[in-house]
Amino acid sequence: MTGKNQTTVTEFLLLGLPIHPQHKLLFYILFLAMYLTTVLGNLLIIILIRLDSHLHTPMYLFLSNLSFSDLCFSSVTMPKLLQIMNSQVPSIPYAACLTQMYFYLFFADLESFLLVAMAYDRYVAICFPLHYTSIMSPKLCLCLVVLSWVLTTFHALLHTLLMARLFFCADNVIHHFFCDISPLLKLSCSDTHVNELVIFVMGGLIIVVPFLLITMSYAGIVSSILKVPSAQGIRKAFSTCGSHLSVVSLFYGTIIGLYLIPSADNSPVKETVMAMMYTVVTPMLNPFIYSLRNRDIKGALGRVVCKRKFSLA
Repeated sequence: MTGKNQTTVTEFLLLGLPIHPQHKLLFYILFLAMYLTTVLGNLLIIILIRLDSHLHTPMYLFLSNLSFSDLCFSSVTMPKLLQIMNSQVPSIPYAACLTQMYFYLFFADLESFLLVAMAYDRYVAICFPLHYTSIMSPKLCLCLVVLSWVLTTFHALLHTLLMARLFFCADNVIHHFFCDISPLLKLSCSDTHVNELVIFVMGGLIIVVPFLLITMSYAGIVSSILKVPSAQGIRKAFSTCGSHLSVVSLFYGTIIGLYLIPSADNSPVKETVMAMMYTVVTPMLNPFIYSLRNRDIKGALGRVVCKRKFSLA
């Protein structure tokens, strides 16, 4: 682009959330409590899986990575949001904005891929229980985790590099509480067709393909249960898959509703509220879903606490 009076933008202004000034302190305390709950809850799961040998299984290897991803995912946006709510000039430097966008994409993609790995693990556990150990070998589990990290690295880097080539020369006000792709593209004074094409193609692959793989895994699980229907089999499947299915519903429900279902009345306020659901609420709820509905996690917590008491006695 060759604008005559072009002024390069060095920082952006994040408008944050549409909160009335009188209620800002209340919401600040609420979001701070939610963030601390997210950090402590996910850290607790990671520590329990690390300390308890009973949880050194494929399922909990994926869960520990998912908890780490949730912790980081929330940390990408929440500290800046809290700072914005306390600041009179809610600015973010250009480089910091692109960095935030990169890590936001990275941990969102990582969660998506880890949910696929966990769905496959549940599929093997229910449909091929006698061959579970041989199929879900440590080598395969490690490969699935490494592949998830590698794919997310390249995908997030691709979007960040494409964004870095654009010019921002006029409006620098972002109607959001973090640097997301869509608000940034709206501010650019460059040709964004390549960015939009890559978002359409890669976004579909990153969101739709994992969702379809998870759906296929659960279709296989349901088919396996229906072949030999029994109350015990249904209870086992529900206890095994209930937590994971709840997390999948929360995560993909909001993302699909925001990005894949077109809506004429998708106002910035509506987009911001839906983004809050999967960037703040979902990472906070995941530890509760896995701990309250998982006997292994509760058992591990009891063993670790008892061991700690015994060592202090």
